[in-house]
Amino acid sequence: MYIEHVPNRNSPPAILLRESYRDGKTVRKRTLANLSSLPAEVIEGLKALLRGGVAVPSLDDAFVIERSLPHGHVAAVLGAAHACGAEQWFASAPAALRSVVMALLVARVVSPASKLATHRMLCEQTATHSLSRLLKLGDVDLEQVYAALDWLGEAQQGIEKRLARQHLGGSMLVLYDLTSTWVTGRCCELAARGYSRDGKRDDPQIVFGLVCTPAGIPVAVEVFAGNTADPATVAPQVAKLKERYGIDQLAWVGDRGMLTQARIDTVLRPAGLDWASSLRAPQMAALAHEKGPFQPSLFDERNLLEVTSEAFPGERLIVCRNPLLAEERTRKREALLQATEAELMKIAEATTRARNRLKGTEAIALRVGRVIDHYKMAKHFELNITDSSFTWGRKSEQIQQEAALDGLYVVRTSLPAAALSAEAAVSAYKGLAVVERAFRSLKTVDLQVRPHVFLCMLAYYVEWHMREKLKPMLFDYEYVEQARAARPSPVAKARRSDQAKAKDATKLGEDGLPVHSFRTLLEDLATLAYNVCHTPLNPDARLVMTTRPTPVQEKAFRLLNVSPVACTQ
Repeated sequence: MYIEHVPNRNSPPAILLRESYRDGKTVRKRTLANLSSLPAEVIEGLKALLRGGVAVPSLDDAFVIERSLPHGHVAAVLGAAHACGAEQWFASAPAALRSVVMALLVARVVSPASKLATHRMLCEQTATHSLSRLLKLGDVDLEQVYAALDWLGEAQQGIEKRLARQHLGGSMLVLYDLTSTWVTGRCCELAARGYSRDGKRDDPQIVFGLVCTPAGIPVAVEVFAGNTADPATVAPQVAKLKERYGIDQLAWVGDRGMLTQARIDTVLRPAGLDWASSLRAPQMAALAHEKGPFQPSLFDERNLLEVTSEAFPGERLIVCRNPLLAEERTRKREALLQATEAELMKIAEATTRARNRLKGTEAIALRVGRVIDHYKMAKHFELNITDSSFTWGRKSEQIQQEAALDGLYVVRTSLPAAALSAEAAVSAYKGLAVVERAFRSLKTVDLQVRPHVFLCMLAYYVEWHMREKLKPMLFDYEYVEQARAARPSPVAKARRSDQAKAKDATKLGEDGLPVHSFRTLLEDLATLAYNVCHTPLNPDARLVMTTRPTPVQEKAFRLLNVSPVACTQ
């Protein structure tokens, strides 16, 4: 039997229940009933019965959704972590902790939070996403979370050794930089008051140094006391890579505050390591005095020139000039000089007014000091303060000497030209920007450095690889290498390509789909839901159904080579 819709000219079609049968060699059919008057849902139920299925009163009763959890972002990060080798990182962990450590890593990317908040989102009853179910964690005990973090601290050396050999084995350059983050409470033994990069002068802090490849892949991190000076952190990092991990052929790339002359002489040279850094302003001024003023015409062809100096034996000095930077520094200095003079003029007028005249050497000096400290222009003014007057004047010669260095910076390296060209040395030094990007992601934008610095570094490792694969969907520019090759010089200002401008202007990718930041893309993926269902016929049998991916989600999973459905199986 079957149901057939028969056209009926200008009237609605007739819906007939029919039966086919064989009359000899002929197949015939006959009408058993006219179903035209029945409701549409009843007719659809009869069709299901005739096909061998089960009719239900309504679609709502076909499946009962017991719980719906955000899932897509978890599937993406978990798949990326597997692709990065996280299972091998945690292979030596006790079996009871292996899934917990993986969960903490994924949770740090998906929903960075404190230890207690992370514990709540990993418990099956209080979970806010599908991670607990995917890793079959059940009700995780808080002690397991602490035990997993303790194990991770003990395993740090082995995991870093694996990453260092994987990513630094064929590379000579290592990027290293330092940052700090403030802490609350009184239980951290490393917390101390020092120079705060976050402007949190009232709070203790910790300092941590990050070792990266030239591409920005993190390979090692170490935490220091909050009052540790930047240069003092270099020796432990050198020892870590050279002695622990057996990597001898390395060239450290660090800023001039990190790789000071004293640190080069006492740490890098004795260890037989090379370096690339830059000169401080006084050293650059001395070099300009030694070699004569660096005229702009010297930089017409390449924007850089290579010199040597007896003050830096065995080193190559690459003098770079950025004309746009020179213009900006000249403009900014003049603006600050004028702003300072305007405030100093008010003080001078206050010393001559008839009523409430400003007087006294100490009182005048305090007012002048506040202005000078605010604009940082003390070195450019000659100040004359008496008990009843105040005058000043610009130090024209000193200003001209500083202006001669506008737009100039000097990269220093011990590597020979055969190992590292002048252009490559400049690019390596400017590559420290990728470490700054890592710090921004760790501290503020994506990961929020807590509760475990090494866990945060591993999370950024996973995020870095995800960003590389997802570049077509992000505001990140995916044609970096082509743009870098097209630049006439690493000193020249980077020009934004037409593709990058179009992506920013339209907020669309080349395929017409919206582009995201990394964080908003994860939020979009989170709308793909993990639904735990059952049917009325068998309430004890649980089914997992994921929602259908949108075009944006489908593209993201394709770029990551991850299946959100496979993660649930």
